[in-house]
Amino acid sequence: MNFHRSEELFRRALARIAGGVNSPSRSYAAVGGGAPAFIARGEGAYLYDADGNRYIDYLAAYGAMILGHAHPKVVKAVQEAVTRGSVYGAPTEAEVRMAEAIHEAIPQMELVRFTASGTEAVMTALRVARGYTGREKILKFDGAYHGHSDPVLVSAGSGSSTLGIDESLGVPRGVAQDVISIPYNDTEKLEEAFSRHGNEIACALLEPVTGNFGIVEPTREFMEAVHRLARAHGSLVIWDEVITAFRFQYGSIGQYFGLEADLYTLGKVIGGGLPIGAYGGRKEVMSVVAPLGGVYQDGTLSGNPVSMAAGLACLEALREDPGLYSRLDRLAAMLAQGMQEAAHRHGITLSIGRFKGALSPFFLPRPASHFAEAEQAPSGHLARFFRLLLERGIMTAPSKYEAWFISAAHTERDIEITLEAVDDAFRQMAAEGYR
Repeated sequence: MNFHRSEELFRRALARIAGGVNSPSRSYAAVGGGAPAFIARGEGAYLYDADGNRYIDYLAAYGAMILGHAHPKVVKAVQEAVTRGSVYGAPTEAEVRMAEAIHEAIPQMELVRFTASGTEAVMTALRVARGYTGREKILKFDGAYHGHSDPVLVSAGSGSSTLGIDESLGVPRGVAQDVISIPYNDTEKLEEAFSRHGNEIACALLEPVTGNFGIVEPTREFMEAVHRLARAHGSLVIWDEVITAFRFQYGSIGQYFGLEADLYTLGKVIGGGLPIGAYGGRKEVMSVVAPLGGVYQDGTLSGNPVSMAAGLACLEALREDPGLYSRLDRLAAMLAQGMQEAAHRHGITLSIGRFKGALSPFFLPRPASHFAEAEQAPSGHLARFFRLLLERGIMTAPSKYEAWFISAAHTERDIEITLEAVDDAFRQMAAEGYR
């Protein structure tokens, strides 16, 4: 593959963009450095870079592109919306329709507010929880990434862990002191945290299925304990569903567990590929949000009409394809099984963390169940695997902590081609001494 144009663009980017990228998750620093592939366009299940190379895309904008790239329904909605203007600073009918669609899919979100990003949604949901409870401490889980607002960068995992940096640099010590971070899936540590700080904890913030130290499903005991202990101590439960909502089933993944949160945060899929975030929950809790109450959240681009149009089109397309989620599950299972078999053929230690239509390869004997286990996966294995796949036209995240996502545009043939590339990559890794 020829990467000359990407290399030229990266040199120019380094001169004017900090680190050459607008998100550290796009950096290739953790996989050997050098220029990332600069993307020129996306179509269906494929990305095309500035040099004309084509990739089967499992990055899927870190889960956002469930329909694939440039879906006709979304493209048409955006084209029509932007001809009417891109932002007004005033309410629109599209915001109302989008709020109604979200409530219909997630009835527990009785009142909704839109933001311009998932980071803003989580940041504000935490403020709502503090305002509602009158408490200051937040309980979160090691390695869980909830955006880049100050409190949730404590033990944030994902991008910062990929780069081996102190994610709390720049976060005031006073903020960090109000954050309790414990291992995911550890019921004993959870009970201990509530026993010591229960009357100070405003909320427990968690991803119901993690996507930022690999795809890790919680145990039922752990999930039930989070809700039981929070209720017993007067704390709220916030589900960060920026990745999970509408990605694994239509609406909240909470239906899968038979549980309900007090507040939900959304993003990614609900924007149809455009910037968006949302938070919401019970009327009683959301009544503290201004102008109903004293918790303030604002934003010129909140409820942006073009994002609303794209989101409505995306949700409509998901509703029109009732077999979509089972198809994503089936293709992901096919991919996971094939990867596992290829690793076994070539003597590579590999396990797969999978939940429905998303998966994570761990170069470990068994999938991680919490962040400390994910950290033990050898970074060098993932770096080599990533590079070998990229050279064979397979686009994944340049991090051992991120997930692969199946989109509606992927076909069985895409999976077969991918598995051929995986087999070839493992063959080469084995020859180079990777085990």
